[in-house]
Amino acid sequence: MTEQDDWQREFDHRWANSAEHKEPSARARMLAARWRENPPDPAPFRADPDPATPRRSSWVSTAVVLGCVAAVIVLLGYAQMRSPY
Repeated sequence: MTEQDDWQREFDHRWANSAEHKEPSARARMLAARWRENPPDPAPFRADPDPATPRRSSWVSTAVVLGCVAAVIVLLGYAQMRSPY
């Protein structure tokens, strides 16, 4: 056989997918062993997430940001006023 034939046979995915026995991945084997001893609790496919804490309203966040900006402007103005030329 030529080198080209060896390379094509080595990377022929149809040949690999047609194998009779496929070994499970390492993660699948690990989970199977873990679940054999301690099976997981049943859970719905798309369960509702835990209730989150209520979010602050947008005006409170805006007020906090504007307050911080105003404080920085005042501090910079004060520092510039106090510095000698």
